[in-house]
Amino acid sequence: MSIWSQLSSVARRAFEGEEPPGTKVGPASCGPDPNDLEFTAAIVGLGAKLAKADGLVTMDEVAAFSRVFRSGPADEAAIRRVFNIARQTVIGYEGYAQRIAKRYRNRPCLLEGVLDGLFQIAAADGAITGDEIDYLKSVADLFGFKEDQFRRIKASHLGPDADDPYLVLGVPHDATFEDVRSAYRRLMLENHPDTAAGVKSAPREHEPVANEKSAAITTAYARIRAERGFLTRAD
Repeated sequence: MSIWSQLSSVARRAFEGEEPPGTKVGPASCGPDPNDLEFTAAIVGLGAKLAKADGLVTMDEVAAFSRVFRSGPADEAAIRRVFNIARQTVIGYEGYAQRIAKRYRNRPCLLEGVLDGLFQIAAADGAITGDEIDYLKSVADLFGFKEDQFRRIKASHLGPDADDPYLVLGVPHDATFEDVRSAYRRLMLENHPDTAAGVKSAPREHEPVANEKSAAITTAYARIRAERGFLTRAD
């Protein structure tokens, strides 16, 4: 079986789970269309370009691609050849991402699955570099993911950023905006400098800390409002 046929058949298992023969792949599915060679070519290209993003393609990254997309040992040489062609430069990865996004825009779970696979390839050599994060963010943008969606996907692989606004407010990424606003108001009530200064047991030296924390809370809330398309007026 050729590398393209192999990847085309295993990609459905990689993103959907095992399906009985003849199962119809509809819009709600998390798998690519059967025998979509353009998809399989694109994910090989994206994987190779990602491996090149930090300037060095390692055999661990090639092996990670084979593992993530479940290709067999007989196809490893073919994958290596494709990687060697595509890895010459990161230029051109946008075309791969755009083709996948255009065809599978109505299957966000498939697009997220591709991103998850790319994260695993990036981590195969023991670390994900800043250049690789930039590459992954760019692919996510081309896939149509919003900032908070990419942050959630990234956090599932690397843990949350220290300045993650949802982490600052103590709410999950899928929290309703009402829950976000309630958390913001509660934290501001607890940490606002005027509130801290009004508490008899709070020393005056606590005010600079309260100022800094309330600023972080306000910034986090403003970021979430902006990401969710709300006006920036204060509530």
